[in-house]
Amino acid sequence: MDNVVLHRERSIRFLCFAAAAVGFALILQIGLNANFAVEQMRLTGLEQGVLEAFRETCGITSLGILILIAGFAEPLIAAMALVLFGLGLSCVAFVHHYYWLVIINVVWSQGLHVWFPLPNSMGLALAEPGQQGKRLGQIQAWGALGSAAGLFAAYILTQVGVAIRPLYILAGAAAVIAATCCMFIPKQLRSAKPRLVIRKEYGLYYLLNFFEGWRKQIFLAFAGYLLVFKYGTSLKTMLALWMIVQLVGWFSSKAVGRLIDRVGERKVLVFYYGFMTVCFIGYALISNKYLLYGVYLLDSCFFVFAMAITTYIGKLAPANEKTLTLSTGIAANHIAAVSMPLVGGLIWKYLGYQWTFAIGSAAAAASILAAMRIPEKLTPAVHIEPQPANVMAEI
Repeated sequence: MDNVVLHRERSIRFLCFAAAAVGFALILQIGLNANFAVEQMRLTGLEQGVLEAFRETCGITSLGILILIAGFAEPLIAAMALVLFGLGLSCVAFVHHYYWLVIINVVWSQGLHVWFPLPNSMGLALAEPGQQGKRLGQIQAWGALGSAAGLFAAYILTQVGVAIRPLYILAGAAAVIAATCCMFIPKQLRSAKPRLVIRKEYGLYYLLNFFEGWRKQIFLAFAGYLLVFKYGTSLKTMLALWMIVQLVGWFSSKAVGRLIDRVGERKVLVFYYGFMTVCFIGYALISNKYLLYGVYLLDSCFFVFAMAITTYIGKLAPANEKTLTLSTGIAANHIAAVSMPLVGGLIWKYLGYQWTFAIGSAAAAASILAAMRIPEKLTPAVHIEPQPANVMAEI
């Protein structure tokens, strides 16, 4: 039994290291994105929306890819996806034309989106019974730590005069390191057999993901862009804001995970989406940039509460369906994520940015109604195979 515990901890450790390295790479992309779009590429609001829409189509195609390669070892799939992510992200440093920017973004985004469901799936498989929220919180905490390290490194490098483009090469290198970490996770963790998992009883999970994709993509595509385009926020300031976000995430992820285990997904998500509704109203109505910095920080810090969507399906779906169910949820998320940047960009151009954020607040408000349908007490799936302990016993 001690050997099982030792292997479990070692596997989770490498998964956490991979999450940290991905966090390092991804937060650089997120932190640099608005300034790169405005200062390097001179994108309009509509062009920014179109770019995001193309990038997010990978969330849908990743489902088809995972179905085709289902049955393979998840750590190997993760490693290959992260190599693609890293190489594509590095190539951004050399792009100067909008159309090439779209193509390269689709390349790295495809690798990233194949990776997205895998840390949650592997984390749920490795977690002890009743500790799923704790383990997902642990993985997210390491991701936040890696993100904070990435932002700190980028901030220091910009202080000494490093330009924005070489930072994309640094981000790509971190993604390759994450791929290496995945090779040390047991290959016994395999994805489900190749079939699409769409069940009526998971309908609420799909709906929550749809609204989360709607709201989140408005934030990712336009919140930082608003601060740079309208208020002239510098790269150093954007990096500093994201450093604060990631440090808060490091200290809060485990606590939020324990909170979900204690009070349940329904209460956590109702609170989360209620707060998000207020934040998006703030983007639309507040004109003071320093107050907007505060809204941006709060909005970003509260992303951690969305892990309750994952723990919700983790309790409903049997282990042999988790990866594809998570992927189906991500696809539902990206149906909204593909359309909302394009819609938001058009609204920005013809009606003004305030209405772009108004549709984000509408998504958050609708999510409250959906979250209230989650039962107060959830009964975990009874026909789970294999059990997490059995997976570890095979190592």
